[in-house]
Amino acid sequence: METAKLKDAVTHTVRGVLCWSCGAPAGDGHFCAACGKIQPLARGADFFQMFGLPRKLWLEMGALEAKFHELSWKLHPDNFVRASENERELSLERSSQLNDAYRALRDPVTRVEYLLQIEGRRKEGTTKQQAPPELLEEVFELNESLDELRAARESPGDAAEMASLRKRLREAETHFGEKLDEVDSSLMQSAREWDAALDSGMDSDRRSALLARLNEILNRRSYIRNLVNSVQKELAV
Repeated sequence: METAKLKDAVTHTVRGVLCWSCGAPAGDGHFCAACGKIQPLARGADFFQMFGLPRKLWLEMGALEAKFHELSWKLHPDNFVRASENERELSLERSSQLNDAYRALRDPVTRVEYLLQIEGRRKEGTTKQQAPPELLEEVFELNESLDELRAARESPGDAAEMASLRKRLREAETHFGEKLDEVDSSLMQSAREWDAALDSGMDSDRRSALLARLNEILNRRSYIRNLVNSVQKELAV
């Protein structure tokens, strides 16, 4: 999911806590328990709550998908064709929110990103992202190879040299792809630690430390992913 959509979802302001139709407490469900009318998203609700889930990072995909299809059917605008204008609008709104929620939670990486955003801890920095210290030399060599390939493409010369440059970049693509796999493994391990700490009732310091670690890993992943994309882009020319 795009970051902008995630932020929009986090800052979404909902209408009241009472049922708009009968005035009974609306609770945090999708429909009023008293009159059955569709309700706006409950105040403070997030994507996890929309599916009746705690803020955990390891989810059972079969159960998530089943719940998504169940709610999609219940909230679908086709069920409100003859309803009031307010109900039709709420159906469209809730269906859109549900789709956003499913896109965010079905992917392990966007799930972590969303958790950090609703916890107020997603920080990407306002300056150009720096290479991880231990990768500085490798990134420098990669950028040199990319520049050499661009220059060789603009001034065609020795075909063997061009082939050598492309071979070097394919090796770099494989290398940084492996680095990306390592980062993903680290991200999943930290996700497990988050879930375990959540179950054990972690204190604020532990919560803050784990969220900071998740954010750090996401930034590292983003940097390496951009390197791989740059190589793939040049090789595709």
